[in-house]
Amino acid sequence: MDGNVSNTVSQGEWLVGVDVGGTFTDFSARNLETGQVKLHKRPSTPDDPGRAVIDGLGELIAKHGIDPVSITRFAHGTTVATNALLQRRGARVAVVTTRGFRDLLEIGRQIRPHLYDLQLDYPAPLAPRELRFEIDERIGARGEIVTPLTDAGIAALIADLKTHPEIEGIAICLLFSYLNGEHEEKLAAALRAAFPDLLVSVSREVQPEFREYERFSTTLINAFLQPEVSRYIDRLRAKVDDAAPKASFGIFQSSGGLMSAARAAEFPVRTALSGPAAGAVGAARAGALSQIDDIITLDIGGTSSDVCLIRKGRTSIARARDISGFSIRLPMVDIHTIGAGGGSIAVLGNDGLMKVGPESAGAVPGPACYNRGGSLPTVSDANAILSRLPTELVGGGFALRRDLAVAAVQPIADRLGISLEAAAMGIIDIVNSNIVRAIRTISVEKGHDPRKFALMSFGGAGGLHAAEVARALGMTQIIVPEAPGILCADGLIAADLQEDFVTSCHMKLTGGVEDLEQIAQVLFAQGKAWLETEATDAQGEQLLMFLDMRYVGQNYELPVEIEAEVSADGRVVLPGAEVLKAAFFETYERNFGHHDPAAPVEIVNARLRVLAHLARNDQRQDFVAAETGAAQVIPVWFGEGYRDTRIVERAGLKPGDSFAGPAIVTQMDTTTIVPPDATVRIDEAGNMIMELNNV
Repeated sequence: MDGNVSNTVSQGEWLVGVDVGGTFTDFSARNLETGQVKLHKRPSTPDDPGRAVIDGLGELIAKHGIDPVSITRFAHGTTVATNALLQRRGARVAVVTTRGFRDLLEIGRQIRPHLYDLQLDYPAPLAPRELRFEIDERIGARGEIVTPLTDAGIAALIADLKTHPEIEGIAICLLFSYLNGEHEEKLAAALRAAFPDLLVSVSREVQPEFREYERFSTTLINAFLQPEVSRYIDRLRAKVDDAAPKASFGIFQSSGGLMSAARAAEFPVRTALSGPAAGAVGAARAGALSQIDDIITLDIGGTSSDVCLIRKGRTSIARARDISGFSIRLPMVDIHTIGAGGGSIAVLGNDGLMKVGPESAGAVPGPACYNRGGSLPTVSDANAILSRLPTELVGGGFALRRDLAVAAVQPIADRLGISLEAAAMGIIDIVNSNIVRAIRTISVEKGHDPRKFALMSFGGAGGLHAAEVARALGMTQIIVPEAPGILCADGLIAADLQEDFVTSCHMKLTGGVEDLEQIAQVLFAQGKAWLETEATDAQGEQLLMFLDMRYVGQNYELPVEIEAEVSADGRVVLPGAEVLKAAFFETYERNFGHHDPAAPVEIVNARLRVLAHLARNDQRQDFVAAETGAAQVIPVWFGEGYRDTRIVERAGLKPGDSFAGPAIVTQMDTTTIVPPDATVRIDEAGNMIMELNNV
């Protein structure tokens, strides 16, 4: 994008978004006054992700002449929580629970992780059994106190905890606390007073929702992550304050919005899918600029591929998911992630078949063609062999070595007895097949026909695979944003402040909705209180109401958005029972292909999502195409052989331009393959729209 706009930097207010990926750390800066955008990209530093953030911020400021004092918002998408969970690199945590429920975290749901693998089991709990403590107390199923929590019981517990000086955090998970939090609040106050240096996570604060195992698991994960994430945020915030002293500091959460750094340190489990969720938000914004609301995203980075379904401009939300075998029950952008990225390693198994991923060469040493010490064959090496990658990446700051890619892939070709090009194409085909399966998981398996959606490719490698993935799914339209490799960072700038509130309310949907309106009234009051304390700079607000509904007798529910109005006297008014049922039937039909209008329906949770809209400038600048050199034609492998292919520089394209494939579109942050039977046009939003002849 930098090549397409003026280099004159206005010193109005600047917003900066920073996304840390497995291979690169991406930066997007937007001027609030002019809409001017500046981009930057640098290699990630896995040993200390914050180092790449601070170094890159300094480089961005220096490269584009931005006054640090003019940066008023710094939004960060982080992988620290995800990596700590994947690597089990967290705190030594103690769990305090109701007597008799010490082993609930180990028992779980008794669902096998893989049905036909009798040896594979779920990972061991993050808190070993000797650090799971029981206390005499009991809240009943209606919120009544069955067994009181006594001061003597708390004193005995504190004495037991003090015999374990290795403890770094405490998770409090009491039965039915989501209905009555009196015992958890009393216990938390006592433990925080007795252990002022320890971080205490309370299940009613983390997620006050029914289903004990998921609530306990989420709370334990939060406690496990708190020390690591809070230290990271504290260090990074101090350095950002030095580099941009007037910038407010926001952390992106998995549900698709920003939260304050203090809240992220208190609830780090909310950042488990921070970076990928930002990409989905950026994709929804980019699609809206082109008036395309139904999108399936394809975000391919160095380590993984993330796919998400956006319908009517809104990202799909999942209420629970497993990450590395650990159950988390929180609202999260419904992103499906697989180990298929540019750095994914190809290996031949004992059966003689080739597999690609999930192991990745990552940022260090990276693919062999990066010439940074890597020697194993990767997806990027396969693309380099087939001339699908340019000789330089990141605007000329990263030279590729095709000869090293050949040396890495040749042993696979020799063992399989095929040509080098066939081996490279085989690596790409396997990755594409894995991505196609992932997209079917979020579309076909949930009642959506991918052929009715546009595929939006972004990430450093999305454009290399988008055409072949779309063809396999029967899709005909591909959207490539202006800066696809940095869309996650741009999504951070487009994000709003966000908070979610939930109340469990098991009730059948019959007759009036007065009881439900009382619950909604409490949720709206909580939302308004949050807006007054956390969103003082908001430019506007939006409150969205959801009900988790199911047929009576079912064990799992579907979220249904409903219209909630606030009357002149401040009372929350909900639609009638029949309207709510009709909304549930429509959702059920879309997910499962049928519904039963005569069966009784019940509500299990009421949810409220509060959005505080932040200032941003979506106005596009006057477009000035950059000067580019003479068109270059190189042989690129398509199908069964090489074809002469034109190299097109994205910086030289302007709205209204169009061309036909075959072509390779190059830009600072990514490369896009245009197959021979495709056409491309640049629309008024600056997005590249590729049309496939996919009949």
